[in-house]
Amino acid sequence: QVQLVESGGGLVQPGGSLRLSCAASGSFFSIYTMGWYRQAPGKQRELVAGITSGGSTNYADSVKGRFTISRDNAKNTVYLQMNSLKPEDTAVYYCRADLRFLRYWGQGTQVTVVS
Repeated sequence: QVQLVESGGGLVQPGGSLRLSCAASGSFFSIYTMGWYRQAPGKQRELVAGITSGGSTNYADSVKGRFTISRDNAKNTVYLQMNSLKPEDTAVYYCRADLRFLRYWGQGTQVTVVS
């Protein structure tokens, strides 16, 4: 069993930055594929960025060049550095852990980008 707790969300102006953190409890964090997802009101949840156990990353086209996902296996934590934020980045951001048929979600953290 893995528990995920996100933090770092908040209110920011366009062009600003935030860093989200997702702390994982449980064992074997380093072998999980980790991902950040987001869900805006009235929209489906979508992948923002992912990072494999080997450190390979992938990003949604809408965030490429602005967001960076990273992980610190010693701290059982995955991060999402978000720069040049736009109003359309407003959403609840969720952390997800995947290992074969196992999947765990965090409770989410709100990011609001507004002037």
